[in-house]
Amino acid sequence: MFQAERIRAMVEAALPDCRAEVLDDANDGEHFSARVTSSAFVGLNRVRQHQLVYAALGDHMRRDIHALQLKTMTPDEWAKETR
Repeated sequence: MFQAERIRAMVEAALPDCRAEVLDDANDGEHFSARVTSSAFVGLNRVRQHQLVYAALGDHMRRDIHALQLKTMTPDEWAKETR
């Protein structure tokens, strides 16, 4: 069973200035949602942002994680959302 904390740690280690919040939505270790903020996303479209997160998780996306719902944003977008 994969853990949300492990996903968070992997993503934060791979992306600069990253803050990730990961939930195990079904409490089954396979279906997750994540909100990820990183300066690496600046200037990239959402598809490319998501690809960076998937790359950070590597083969776990094929083997261990059945579903990952992502919301990605730049630090500026995060600041506007949390006001």
